[in-house]
Amino acid sequence: MKSLLRKMIPGFAVGWYHFSLAFLGAFLFGFPSKRLTVVGVTGTNGKSTVVDFISRILEASGQKTASASSIRFKIGREEIPNSLKMTMPGRFKLQKFLKKALKEGCRFAVLEVTSEGIKQSRHKFIDFKAAVFTNLTPEHIESHGGFENYKKAKGKLFSSCKKIHVINSDDPNAEYFLSFPAEKKVEYRFEDIGKYQPFDFKLLGKFNIYNALAALAVGSALGLDGKTSKKALEKVDVIPGRMEEVVSSPFKAVVDYAHTPDSLKKVYEALKSERGRMICVLGSCGGGRDKWKRPEMGKIAGSFCDKIILTNEDPYEEPPLKILEDIEKGVSDSSIVEKILDRREAIKKALSIARENDTVIVTGKGCEPWMCVGKGKKIPWSDKEIILEEIKKI
Repeated sequence: MKSLLRKMIPGFAVGWYHFSLAFLGAFLFGFPSKRLTVVGVTGTNGKSTVVDFISRILEASGQKTASASSIRFKIGREEIPNSLKMTMPGRFKLQKFLKKALKEGCRFAVLEVTSEGIKQSRHKFIDFKAAVFTNLTPEHIESHGGFENYKKAKGKLFSSCKKIHVINSDDPNAEYFLSFPAEKKVEYRFEDIGKYQPFDFKLLGKFNIYNALAALAVGSALGLDGKTSKKALEKVDVIPGRMEEVVSSPFKAVVDYAHTPDSLKKVYEALKSERGRMICVLGSCGGGRDKWKRPEMGKIAGSFCDKIILTNEDPYEEPPLKILEDIEKGVSDSSIVEKILDRREAIKKALSIARENDTVIVTGKGCEPWMCVGKGKKIPWSDKEIILEEIKKI
């Protein structure tokens, strides 16, 4: 019904349609965010992890907290996986979530805020007390009509939040996000990690250090105890679907959500070892989305991986083989590439050829519970479970 209604709305009125729905959703649920301290996290990569880290810091500080990300929806101790195939829920779902959080006694809510969500006014009528910027690299370029429009969409979170801004000042786009007025601005940079030493942080990758620093900066801006915040992050040993080590011996098998060129490169850099080979299973989203990034991801895989197995990710209505061919165009040495459309078979092949000290890395879906194929069909999916199932057969 909603999709039919949207098709009937003329282009010039689409913005008003989304804005009206945002107001209606907030009105029906009593504008719950006004009685919560809401933290919004935006950027290209790291949003879900930063949401998780901030929530852990708040909980360790004795604050009952709600959070919503591409990984899960959590209110206090109750949590459910995000199975919507939508990082930022629709306006009614989001306002209902905030109302429930308030009813359950939460004082804080931490939300992952996407450019697509902002484009559809899902952030409107949410009283953000703090806005967090992680980083910015090209994504959703076709949808937004260019990188500058994508950046401006992210900027709308900061223009709507007047209280606290937390900015990664190492990012080349930091100056833009720092230009928005706020009562308090907190910058973080990689060298700040020295302030927290010794820091027994268990997650791999420089990017995870940045994610931790973002969360610690938020804790500081909210007046939380720094030692408590640090201890909360030192307890983290895994984030579902983010650099998640599923098999440890005799070789490693790792699942990660990396679905942009920048995130893929960072994952490969963190996992590259001289001791063994890197066997990479990857694909790219279909549906006509961000086609530009396919050969870029192939180029990155070609520079890091000893063996590349291209496979389905979420083809939607697009011919799956065409997506894989687009990725392969970026690989300079096609002899290391194998195309296996069936994602289970691709994972099985990668595991079967792995030897001691090798690393099998399966990217693109992380902990997503569905694969989206043609005719609007969604297939139940779990890269982690399939690895565990197939490893038993080998």
